[in-house]
Amino acid sequence: MNAVEICHLYISMGHNFVGHHGLEPDTHPVIEVAEIECVAGRGIRGDRYFDFKDDYKGQITFFSLDVFGELCSAMQLQGCSPALARRNVITRDVDLNKLIGMEFDIQGVCFFGMEECRPCYWMDRAFTAGTHEFLKGRGGLRAKILCDGILRSTARRIEMQSSERAIASPFARERTG
Repeated sequence: MNAVEICHLYISMGHNFVGHHGLEPDTHPVIEVAEIECVAGRGIRGDRYFDFKDDYKGQITFFSLDVFGELCSAMQLQGCSPALARRNVITRDVDLNKLIGMEFDIQGVCFFGMEECRPCYWMDRAFTAGTHEFLKGRGGLRAKILCDGILRSTARRIEMQSSERAIASPFARERTG
């Protein structure tokens, strides 16, 4: 059991980069909220990925504030927000890559870590040149939502439990296949 801090929660009503290859990005704002409603198998109510695709592997995304700090230091960025990464849950004190292939629980909401939320070339535009390369291997976590619930940023310190049942998860086939 590891202590994890939820530092920020974000949603956006529209896609700025998905579907915009070769075009200018859209201008849908990322909105910081005090809580998000997680809906099993569907995503975050009010977010652009809610009901995006059946069984979508990125129903919710996580990003590390620790990695964001390293990025800002390495790229000499000042005054920018982790919202620029367009991830939903910004955490501290957890290695998100260790949750790939694992079932885990935060604030009573159960998730399954699907894969790294790989950075795309748009990160160079959102932050600065070189960001895409810097974030490879630490771009965050895509996860499926396994049960309904609310995540709150106001509950600053929470406990996260990794489940030993991950091997028995119905998503285990996707990891190996």
